Amino acid sequence: MKLTSSAFNNSQSIPQKYTCQGEDISPPLEISVTPKGTQSLVLIVDDPDAPLGTFTHWVVYNIPPETTSIAENSLPQGALQGINSGDKSKYNGPCPPSGTHHYVFKLYALDTTDQIKMLRDKKSVEDFMESHIITQAQLIGVYSKQ
Repeated sequence: MKLTSSAFNNSQSIPQKYTCQGEDISPPLEISVTPKGTQSLVLIVDDPDAPLGTFTHWVVYNIPPETTSIAENSLPQGALQGINSGDKSKYNGPCPPSGTHHYVFKLYALDTTDQIKMLRDKKSVEDFMESHIITQAQLIGVYSKQ
């Protein structure tokens, strides 16, 4: 499985448009080579460089397995957003207090959809999917305030 974006390449800078200094909207993402047996996808975006520990910027679950792209500032039909570290169910763009931070977009292919609609935050999503992950892919973007 592979996760890419037409907005930035792996380990490259995330355009300002997708940050708190821009429109603060989610970037376009492309998904390829989803493995056989995938019943749903989960996307989690984290900043492991946050000063108080990992900051979760976006939690999206119940993504249909046939999804090949997530358009800018949108969700696939049927997908749900969990609560991020800002206590909101939405995309929260990069906004590092200082220095350059890494933003890890992790995509998980799961072998089930059972009870996934009842989850709300990153921890409950991670706990649920722990024994259901078929494979995962990641895309890393970097950003520092201008």
